[in-house]
Amino acid sequence: MNVCLAPRPVIFDLDGTLIDSVPDIHACVNAVLRLHDIRPLTLDQVRGFVGGGVDLLWQKISGATGLPREAHRDLVASFMTRYHGATNLTRLYPHVTEALGVLADRGYPLGICTNKPLGPTQKVLDHFGIAQLFRVVIGGDSLPQRKPDPAPLRAAFAALGADSEQPRGVYVGDSEFDEECARNTGVPFLLFTRGYRKTPVEQMTHQAAFDDFATLPLLVEEAAAIA
Repeated sequence: MNVCLAPRPVIFDLDGTLIDSVPDIHACVNAVLRLHDIRPLTLDQVRGFVGGGVDLLWQKISGATGLPREAHRDLVASFMTRYHGATNLTRLYPHVTEALGVLADRGYPLGICTNKPLGPTQKVLDHFGIAQLFRVVIGGDSLPQRKPDPAPLRAAFAALGADSEQPRGVYVGDSEFDEECARNTGVPFLLFTRGYRKTPVEQMTHQAAFDDFATLPLLVEEAAAIA
């Protein structure tokens, strides 16, 4: 007797995975730094600080620029007023829309699990016209925990019908935060190599690595078969 299993859920990181948002983040960061007469940071500096959420971003910026710790809350608030709707410089990586469409057409439940705050996350998904493809979106402020803690990813899988403690599905991301989160959650990790990671690919644990979203549907199919 043949048993037809429902497609496994597939959860995606956002920044550095589906979108390159560093140019917008860079512009917003430097707009805040100018208010404090701090020399602007380079694009590469800001890229190196991205991945752990807004609080960690500004902890790293303050450490690099000498901004006082007590200014942290005001810096974050000033940044968020600019960042919430910042989409003009953000771009989807090539073939993202097509790959997501293929996966959705094949019945894979899709979701987002990102350390980006929920408001800007929803804004950018709407901006690119892909919000309707995702049945669940977990942002960096949706839960008390952030990646690499497994709680946000477990919540995303649970919202798509998977067992929250032992989910069977696939996580797609680009960074060390994503790798560790997938490992902590116990799911296969597909590594997009054109994102914001700092570690060489060969030193990261992953089911497969890819640099072109046109190849993703096949990789998901292979990873889901062992999930």
